[in-house]
Amino acid sequence: MRVDLFDFDLPDERIALRPAEPRDSARLLVVDPNGQTTLSDHRVSDLPSFLRAGDALVFNDTKVIPAQLEGIRHREGAGGQQVSATLHMRIGANKWKAFAKPGKRIKEGDRIAFGHSGESCMIGTLDATVEEKGEAGEVTLAFDLSGPALDEAIAAVGHIPLPPYIAAKRPEDERDRADYQTIYAREEGAVAAPTAGLHFTSALFEALDKAGIERHFVTLHVGAGTFLPVKADDTADHKMHLESGYVSAEIAARLNAVRERGGRIICVGTTSLRLIESAAEASGQIKAWAGATGIFITPGYRFKAVDILMTNFHLPRSTLFMLVSAFAGFETMHAAYKHAISTGYRFYSYGDASLLFRKDT
Repeated sequence: MRVDLFDFDLPDERIALRPAEPRDSARLLVVDPNGQTTLSDHRVSDLPSFLRAGDALVFNDTKVIPAQLEGIRHREGAGGQQVSATLHMRIGANKWKAFAKPGKRIKEGDRIAFGHSGESCMIGTLDATVEEKGEAGEVTLAFDLSGPALDEAIAAVGHIPLPPYIAAKRPEDERDRADYQTIYAREEGAVAAPTAGLHFTSALFEALDKAGIERHFVTLHVGAGTFLPVKADDTADHKMHLESGYVSAEIAARLNAVRERGGRIICVGTTSLRLIESAAEASGQIKAWAGATGIFITPGYRFKAVDILMTNFHLPRSTLFMLVSAFAGFETMHAAYKHAISTGYRFYSYGDASLLFRKDT
C-alpha cells in the first residue's frame, strides 16, 4: 500500500510532554468497528468494564535502560568529535547495535569515549570501538566492558532515550526515570517504553483482579527503530528493524487455555501484539518462542491470536499506525484519529490510550 495513505495532520499541541496524573486518569478512546457505537470516550480506569471474567491481558515486562550515550569519537590522525549513540539491540555480552549521530562521519575502527563531552579528564568514561557500520547511521559497538560490568557502566553514564518528538521540545530529567517506565518492568533491555503499559497503576490492577481478568507477561525489548520514519513510498519496500524477545512455554500454555475456554486475549501495546503474533501459528495456537522479530503488520494481515489491543496514539505514516489500521480497519482508524484530534486527546508516548476491538473478517 502507499505510505501516504497513512498520513494525517497532527497539531503540535496534541503531543503530550508529560503523562497524566494519576496514570490511569488518561483518556481512553474505545474503538469497536463491529459494535453499534464505533467510537466512545472513556478513561483508562474504566478498562475493566470493557472486559469479561476469564479474559487475559498480555503485558510486555521489558525495562527501559538509559540507552542514550554521549561521547567523543577519537581516530588516529584526527581530532575528537562529539557523537551520540542510541543503543537499540544487544547482540553479545559486550556488543550493541546503535544508531549514531553524526553517522556519516563515523568509520569502522573509530574509538568512542562515552560519558564525556569535553577534551580534558577521561575518568568515568565508557569506551567502545566501532566494529561495523551499517545503513542509516546504524553501527555495531564493541565495548571494552562486558556483561554486568557493561550494564552498570551504561546505567551510570547513559540517559533515558526520550522519543524525538519529546526530546525536541524539552530535555530529559529525573522525572522521566520513573515516568518512562511501567510499574511492572523487570527485564532490562528496552530503549523505548511499551507505552500503553504506562497507564497502569496498582489501583487499576486491583480492579482488574476483582473483575476476574488474568494478567500474563511476555518480553520484547523495544528498539529505537520504533521511532524511525518510513522512508519508502510503498509499504512493500519498508524494512523493519529487529527486536528481540520471548514467550515462555508456561505463558503460551496459559494463553492457549484462555482461548480454549472462550476467553479473549487483550494485548497491552503493539509490542505485546507483535510478539504474540510472531509466536502464534495459523490456527491461533501460541507456541513458546524466542528470537528476533521483524514482523510488519499492514492492512490485509490476518490476525491469529489477538482479540483486543490497548495502545496509545501513533505517528502519521508510521508502522504502528499501519498496524492499528490492519487491526481495527483502515477507515475506522482514520475516523478514530480524526475524532481524537478534534476532541483533544493527547498523542504519543506520554499521551492518552485507545482500546481497539479487532475488526471481523
